[in-house]
Amino acid sequence: MVSETGTSTKFTLRREHAGRVRETLRRIWAKRWARIAAVLLALPALLYLLLWLMFARGLPSAESLLTYQPPLPSTVRDINGQPVQVFARERRVELAFEEYPPQLIRAFLSAEDKTFFSHGGIDYPGILSAAISNLRRDGRPVGASTITQQVAKNLLLTNEMSYTRKIKEAFLARRIENVLSKEQILELYLNQIFLGRNAYGVQAAARAYFDKDVDQLALHEMAYLAVLPKAPSNYSPERFASRAVGRRNWILGEMERNGFITAAERAAAQAEPLGTVRGARNSVVNLGGYFMEEVRRQLMDQYGEQTEKGTNGVYTGGLWVRTSVDVPKQKAAELALRDALARYERGRGWRDPGLSIDVGGDWQGQLARAPIGPGYDDWSAAVVLEKSGGAATIGLPNGSTASLPASAASMPKRGTSTAAFNFLRPGMIIVVKREGGGYALRSVPEIRGGMVAQEVASGRVLAMHGGWDARGDDFNRATQALRQPGSTFKPIVYSAALDNGMTPASIIVDGPFCVFQSASLGTKCFRNFSGGNAGPQTMRWGLEQSRNLMTVRAANQTGMERVTKLARTLGVGEYPSYLSIALGAGDTTVMKMTNAFAILANHGREVKPNLIDYIQDRNGKVIFRADRRPCEGCNARDWNGRPMPRPPLRTKQLMDPMTAYQMVHILEGVVLRGTAQNLRDLKRPLFGKTGTSTGPTNVWFVGGSADIVAGVYMGFDQPRPMGGYAQGGTLAAPIFKQFAQAAFKDMPVVPFRAPTGIRMVRIDRRSGRKVYGAWPPTDDPKAGIIWEAFKPESEPRRTIRRDQYAQNGTPAVVRTKAAAAAQPKRRPRRDDSDSLPTEDGLY
Repeated sequence: MVSETGTSTKFTLRREHAGRVRETLRRIWAKRWARIAAVLLALPALLYLLLWLMFARGLPSAESLLTYQPPLPSTVRDINGQPVQVFARERRVELAFEEYPPQLIRAFLSAEDKTFFSHGGIDYPGILSAAISNLRRDGRPVGASTITQQVAKNLLLTNEMSYTRKIKEAFLARRIENVLSKEQILELYLNQIFLGRNAYGVQAAARAYFDKDVDQLALHEMAYLAVLPKAPSNYSPERFASRAVGRRNWILGEMERNGFITAAERAAAQAEPLGTVRGARNSVVNLGGYFMEEVRRQLMDQYGEQTEKGTNGVYTGGLWVRTSVDVPKQKAAELALRDALARYERGRGWRDPGLSIDVGGDWQGQLARAPIGPGYDDWSAAVVLEKSGGAATIGLPNGSTASLPASAASMPKRGTSTAAFNFLRPGMIIVVKREGGGYALRSVPEIRGGMVAQEVASGRVLAMHGGWDARGDDFNRATQALRQPGSTFKPIVYSAALDNGMTPASIIVDGPFCVFQSASLGTKCFRNFSGGNAGPQTMRWGLEQSRNLMTVRAANQTGMERVTKLARTLGVGEYPSYLSIALGAGDTTVMKMTNAFAILANHGREVKPNLIDYIQDRNGKVIFRADRRPCEGCNARDWNGRPMPRPPLRTKQLMDPMTAYQMVHILEGVVLRGTAQNLRDLKRPLFGKTGTSTGPTNVWFVGGSADIVAGVYMGFDQPRPMGGYAQGGTLAAPIFKQFAQAAFKDMPVVPFRAPTGIRMVRIDRRSGRKVYGAWPPTDDPKAGIIWEAFKPESEPRRTIRRDQYAQNGTPAVVRTKAAAAAQPKRRPRRDDSDSLPTEDGLY
């Protein structure tokens, strides 16, 4: 009973107390000042709610900044790991907060946000001061953005100048401060901010303005970089140096007032000049050209340009791309092909590129964007600004002008006898070469070509050039141009024959050969380039001398189905089983032909051309590797004393290795005594084959050493005859020779190695019969006795004695001068007989 009474008493007291409180509030609310105070207190909350509903509901999440990755350029490295190309829309280098010098951070804080470490994302006194300033003047509003607000604007908002954006900045800044630490916010800011010269982030700007890394900057240089976030163009060292110095010195003064530096340090730094450079001397000098453009195309296909295919975009993903380009060999290939194109065009007159711009406007910018590639380093694009008397004023890409006298443009315009100078007009884009103290007019060749150099063992493409200059023409003729290979296809025909019963010593008749096609097409007859025939000859002789009649006869005997199947297996192309295909009438690319010859040199084992070895993402993770073979123990920390680990062979055997070696051995004869004899003085084992297609419209050479194979062709983009003198041996083989002189200079001399099972037999080179009692000389490439490669049980059964050999009429060390003099003289033969005209005009 007592307990219940106590509880009832407590309830009664509470009701009485609540009633007194309500009564007190009612009396206060009845007073006017109380109602006014309540409204004033509620207004900020209502205003905040209203602003949140209007501006903050649709804002991006600040949590996304925890995983934010700034756009980074992709860096391409060469075969030795050296940077050679950067694919960038924004030049940026990402650093961690700890990698930025403390003094540099203090310079930016003094310039942008000195209370950064004490505010919560918004500088309220600064906002009030900016608002008062904006009320007093018209025009662009003055901001009071903290570094946190700038991060919000740069990463999550737009650059719109309005109070609406400022309100959104404030909401986002508060969110960012709740999600990220001050150090994380500063790291984002220093890596993201635009500082001019296409430099995004402080490290990129340090390189762009001072050619230094951030840890190498002096105090006055740090202060100048802190000037730039406001408006980089307003403090350009070239145009507004005094303004830049004044702003820099103000920041140094702020650093002293904030206690970051002493008065002596401030005075010493203010006495320094700006000290900026025009560009980073140690930055990557882009290699450019067709090789890098092909790498870019492959990367774009795989990863996209930005983020459309994921986070590894070429221009945003920060990829590290290791390629197979060998820079000296790439330069050698470019120069060799370019020299050949220029030689062919020499003496043909000046050719108008057909480009023009408006010289009344920004002619320098228009010239920089014009699709013209001058080619050589000492050639340059130019625009005719005006012409008067005996000289023309030309504008150059760097903005300077020069004089082009009429005497330096005296070559006739192509198709006329009038000097090119007479055709120059203001606005016309031309190409000039620096000569002495002036410039001379030059002509960009119309003829084009492509070249590829490939490593035999791996298929890695060491060099690639696809035209005159990729800056004016990005069509890559090494990979995209389909051309008839002419006689460079013949090794495939004879390889199929070797696989089907023939030997290098097999006798094939070099005589008339006609085929009945159909009642409507009639009979088709083939012929050699020279128009004559030599009767029965060995397969070796037929390929060395590029005899068409022997080739089609061998293809007919072997079966064109087998020939086209081998061409398909080697990746050359898909062709119908017509005899004309045996003479190179089917289209292919120089890349495919080069790879096919690399397979021959690799003993018939598959190799695939590749330009990219591996790719790493921005964090160093390998996301692509060309060589995917496992290799247990290859990455071991220490040697275990066992044999060196090797990855297993996983490539296919595409053809009989003995057949492949036999063909390479025969093609060595093409260099020693056939249509590519001009390569013999390179003094190393080489194999190869020249080729000339109908017209002739294309000239070819494909070949190389046991380590490197290269292929090259020349021809017009719209095929037309190059002239009767044009042949693979006279135009294409010299390109390879010039390349090889530079590319093979320091390489060891490696012979072609025979596979297991090959039998080397002494034979008479012309008759193909075994020889006894004499040995092949080592210093005479045209000796009558040679070592020939045979498969087991396939060598010739018939032999030739010494006296028979002496009467055979072929050059030999055993033949006397009198016997040689008694031989009838032969009619001179063309140096390169693999141009293939026939009655039907295709071979």
